[in-house]
Amino acid sequence: MTAAGSGNGFGTTAWWGFSPALDLQAMYMDTSVEHLHMSEDGTPELNILLVGSADGRHILKTMCQAHRRPRRKINFYVLENNLEALGRQLLFLSLALEPLEKMGLQEKSELFLELMGNTLVRSQTAAYLQEKAGLFVRYITDPCFQQADLPTLDLSALKFKERDLLEAIFRFWKNPDPQSFQIEHLWDLRLRQYLGARYDARRGVCDWDLTMKLHEHGAKAINSREFFRWRNTGLAFELREAPYDVPNKTLASGRLLRHKGEPMPARGYWGDIATGPFVTFGIETEETSLLKTVNGLPSKSAQDISLYNVTAMFYELSYRSCYNPPTASEEKDGSPRGNEEDPATLDAVSSSPATEDIRVHFLPLDCLPRLHLKSKYQRLFNLVFFSCSMVHLLKPDLRLVSAPKAILLVELTNYLPDLRKEQVSEFSSRVTNLGSEAGFVPVEVPGKEVFSFFRLGDPPEMAEPGL
Repeated sequence: MTAAGSGNGFGTTAWWGFSPALDLQAMYMDTSVEHLHMSEDGTPELNILLVGSADGRHILKTMCQAHRRPRRKINFYVLENNLEALGRQLLFLSLALEPLEKMGLQEKSELFLELMGNTLVRSQTAAYLQEKAGLFVRYITDPCFQQADLPTLDLSALKFKERDLLEAIFRFWKNPDPQSFQIEHLWDLRLRQYLGARYDARRGVCDWDLTMKLHEHGAKAINSREFFRWRNTGLAFELREAPYDVPNKTLASGRLLRHKGEPMPARGYWGDIATGPFVTFGIETEETSLLKTVNGLPSKSAQDISLYNVTAMFYELSYRSCYNPPTASEEKDGSPRGNEEDPATLDAVSSSPATEDIRVHFLPLDCLPRLHLKSKYQRLFNLVFFSCSMVHLLKPDLRLVSAPKAILLVELTNYLPDLRKEQVSEFSSRVTNLGSEAGFVPVEVPGKEVFSFFRLGDPPEMAEPGL
């Protein structure tokens, strides 16, 4: 049984992760003996396989903070179980890489959070999505144009059928008709099915899940007002005093349903309605002032922390330096972006984010069981990440595509409210067994209890006698 099947609040399509974003380069350097391939120009290469990361958060954080480490080329290989998740990651990467003269940090950060976590978006956000969807159709149908326009991304491994289906997804995003995806109705249907007889008491259920489940595992920044708003409507981030009234079509996915005994394709909302998108960027931050409490309660919400973290991330990507939070006087003046508009800074740094050392490869959906059969992937990956919903794909063959001393990270189920404590513990034990069967040895990483960490051991024939 996968985590996805453990409770119907999880859904069958993961739109966001159930763990905070990680700088994977930092995690690798801090937990492993460095053992990297060298590129043709002699630059070390870090190769990362992401299995079910869902929202691209680890790619974005790693990419944005790459300037903090000595120069390395970083190759991400992205494997999902649905094409809609790949499409959303393309959208988020494209948004992150928008040049500053086209889109400022505040607008970029707000657009990102809306598209990532809201069922309904503002009209200007919907217009942006339609514009990008048209561009993505061209990416899929014209590989030469895609490489020239967005060379950070590599779609060449996708099958022709997957390209055709992605094109159909992007054309659906481009369709301006709001009736083609009635998310408010679909959300309420999911909620009624999920809660059953508890539907009329959903506020109490929501408060229980928040305080007894999510807060218990450390997500105390999520407050009851924003959590209930999301649980009730699917609106996680209300960052502007503007109408959020256009369906976010990136949250639509297809599924086969049985009608009169026959399988029928249906488009709907089949994602999470239990946890929410707050965990990805909204419960941890380097800016400790955001984590202060007043009378025992957090002074800032998960929305506040999410907006700060995403803004800081995109700032680093454009300026290759750490983000300086605004002072209290700047906040009163309504200038929340620090020195974003400083002409000297703009002149000193190119307005387009520098990603010449980053490459993101999208892999076919079902390729993991056969990945070790291709020579180019053998002993390639320095770090492998598995989401809790894809851990059933963690097999002993993983060793064959892992580089010496590779690091394995597995997301645990701490932030799934449907699971009891013993189920969370059982899942963690199962992950440890799966890692061991693949030849990985557990590693203790303080402060990261929502993940299991492993390092690849020596091959059996290399082991010392008696071990």
